[in-house]
Amino acid sequence: MNNLLPGTLWRVVIRSAWRRPLQSILFVAGVALGVAMIVAIDLANGSAARAFGLFTESIAGRATNVIDGGPTGLPDALYTKLRVDLGIRDAAPIVDDYVQVIEMNAEPLHVFGVDAFAEPPFRNYLSSGSNNVPVAELTAFLVQPGTALIAEPLALQYHVKVGDTLTLRYAATRHTVTIVGLLRSSDSITEQALQNLLVTDISTAQEILGRVGKLNTIDLIVPPGAAGVAMLDSIRAILPAGAALQVAAAQGKAIAGMTDSFDLSLGALSLLALVVGMFLIYNTVTFSVVQRRPVLGTLRALGVTRIQVFGMILSEALILSALGAVIGLAVGVIMGRLAVGLVTQTVSSLYFTVQVRGVSVPPFTLLKGVVIGVGAALIAALPPAYEATTTPPSGTLKRSDIESKIRRAIPFLTIVGIALVVLSVALMSVHILAFNFGGLFFLLIGCALFTPLVMLVMMSLLREPLGMVAGILGRMAPRSIVRSLSRTSVAVAALMVAVSVIVGVSAMVGSFRATVEDWLSDTIRADILVTPPSVSANRQELPVDPAVATAIAGLPGVDSVTVARNVSVAFVGDPLPADLNAITADVSRGKRRYAWAIGDFNTIWEAMGKGGIVITEAFAAKRGLSVGAGQSVTLRTDRGDRTFPVVGVIYDYGSDQGSILMRDPVYRADWDDTAISTTGVFIKPDADLNAVITAIKATFAGKQELIVQSNRQLRASVLAIFDQTFAITSALNLLATVVAFIGILSALMALQLERTRELGTMRANGLTRWQLFRMTLLETGLMGAAAGLMSIPTGTALAWMLVFIIRERSFGWTINLLLRPEFYVQAVIVALAAALLAGIYPAVRMGRVQPSQAQRAE
Repeated sequence: MNNLLPGTLWRVVIRSAWRRPLQSILFVAGVALGVAMIVAIDLANGSAARAFGLFTESIAGRATNVIDGGPTGLPDALYTKLRVDLGIRDAAPIVDDYVQVIEMNAEPLHVFGVDAFAEPPFRNYLSSGSNNVPVAELTAFLVQPGTALIAEPLALQYHVKVGDTLTLRYAATRHTVTIVGLLRSSDSITEQALQNLLVTDISTAQEILGRVGKLNTIDLIVPPGAAGVAMLDSIRAILPAGAALQVAAAQGKAIAGMTDSFDLSLGALSLLALVVGMFLIYNTVTFSVVQRRPVLGTLRALGVTRIQVFGMILSEALILSALGAVIGLAVGVIMGRLAVGLVTQTVSSLYFTVQVRGVSVPPFTLLKGVVIGVGAALIAALPPAYEATTTPPSGTLKRSDIESKIRRAIPFLTIVGIALVVLSVALMSVHILAFNFGGLFFLLIGCALFTPLVMLVMMSLLREPLGMVAGILGRMAPRSIVRSLSRTSVAVAALMVAVSVIVGVSAMVGSFRATVEDWLSDTIRADILVTPPSVSANRQELPVDPAVATAIAGLPGVDSVTVARNVSVAFVGDPLPADLNAITADVSRGKRRYAWAIGDFNTIWEAMGKGGIVITEAFAAKRGLSVGAGQSVTLRTDRGDRTFPVVGVIYDYGSDQGSILMRDPVYRADWDDTAISTTGVFIKPDADLNAVITAIKATFAGKQELIVQSNRQLRASVLAIFDQTFAITSALNLLATVVAFIGILSALMALQLERTRELGTMRANGLTRWQLFRMTLLETGLMGAAAGLMSIPTGTALAWMLVFIIRERSFGWTINLLLRPEFYVQAVIVALAAALLAGIYPAVRMGRVQPSQAQRAE
């Protein structure tokens, strides 16, 4: 643009932005908030993914392949065969799981049991040296039983010193270890990866995790070429049934990919604020052009070309958007550090345990924020910039030109809006999630383009009724809105989009919550649930001694008990393990809801006793299984690969990856596992619930650590996790509304400033400040009401798409759409409140202008 704008015009651009600080601030704020939300969500999602990636990479080390033992593990003897019989030296046994450290506020740490002598080819954090574990500490680790190493920064955070003991809680038991050394790293990346690690000798880990004689995995380094192929063949020949030989990185990548839908959903919501901000920017630049018509007309008359006028408007937008982007980056980093806690809590609850102790700021995230923010601002500034070039010099001085053009453009805008809504429906029919989110945006933009027509019709219909109620002011307010349709319609559209999202998301979250509540009511009918303490909501497979259920069954007031074993098993053909629930009796007592089944509950239960399984709707969706007859699932058991026929598909909301329901005898026959995970307790009709809970707690006090919850307490805890999961969604909705509020404030300021002479004349003819204040608030109230009413159908369509398309395709869950009246009442109230609050300052400001000054203003 330097070639298009001589120095004189550059000075005009800079002076214009400087002399109109409020408009400039609003422009900058619109860009800054949009960029801040994009950067914040990107940082939060990226930090969680990076923390998990660094952790899995540090655990995998230089391993190329891994032998996985499944839920029952691998026998120690397999490692001996690899080393002795096959002569494989690059093999390292691993025993690992998550524990809670009592002295660290029940912080989840990953116990990583290793053979220190087999580790060097795989991981170097046990090597001695200035940047690793000192020789004395390493010696103590090798020779003393019950010892462990933790990362130095973690030790500093919790004031743990060498020689201190830590209490580890795993399932229902506690163990103590002595810290004999600290893990140090020469680079920050490895340091972050080791933050959640507690390294022990393999025998210590086996005792803590109750896996004496068992290994979780064996890491391998396989050479490339024919030698490697021969080695893998020889390993497969000695593998026990149930063991799987996998590429080391495959499962980690698959697990990390579980959050793709979640990340995409948050990213789409963060872009929403920028879309709303574009309305604000458009309105601000349009007002700036209208306000400077005399100047632009004079410049055009003096020989300034259309291209130079166009360049002036875009140059100003570029300067202000760049400033807004820089501010947005700073705010986004701060917001990202706050949002990362919400995101990681959700990821830990729904997917896998992850701890983020630091938020890194990748340059690409910052660059993306700047490019999107500045690009969106320039796109929003294009229409008003073009408008400034299409009016001839004489016409530039006429304020009515732009309004007459917007009137003439209403049919075109309406047709484009209809086309975008049709395009939205077409994109929704494509089974690609990114296209579906694109359809949501086109729906919102298409409905926004209906705003001028709706405003014109609505204000025309309201003019006479308002005149009868509020007199002359009631007639003037709708007319003023229509006369400035180019600005009022954009502000109303921005507010409508933000409020529609509130309606749509509130309906989706409310419907989902109600569905989950109904599901909990039907699925978990036991009076009491007894489980081991878990490091996160998604960990249910921690083992408990079956004697716990036997002891509970003998307590007074207990009618019956049912036990379940929750484990992750290998699903043949999929790197992700499958969650399997083995049950002795149906805790729902036949009340589960089926999407498809071979018959009634008794028929299904009998078929399950013969080896049939029930899968969840999400399990079928994630693995491409149709909901209907003829489906089967092949699992890797301790007896080899076995195919189980599917006899039913249930609605279930416990995991978006889905799970398998199997009868306990079938599970025990194919897996060498005697532990249980959960005990459901049904009490006698005349028993006191609290008394039975107290008796259960007393029975295991000081022996085993168990969580004993009533049915009501369990539901409350599940719903608390649900609310926590959607907390960040509510925050994004609020920020989008703030952007819309700024947009309508900008429009009202434009409206009032443009009407300065008109209002001054009215004041000179007797219009009081109070009447001016009332008229302004009436105008803003009408704008807010229009936005609220338009948000009802738009928000309803958005809710339908979110529930029946986005949510189902993202997570595989069928949700019953629940459209409560309060969702719509809330929308209208928010729209009215935002508009009325935004109108207070312009009303007060114009009331202070003296009529004589207003008469001279142009």
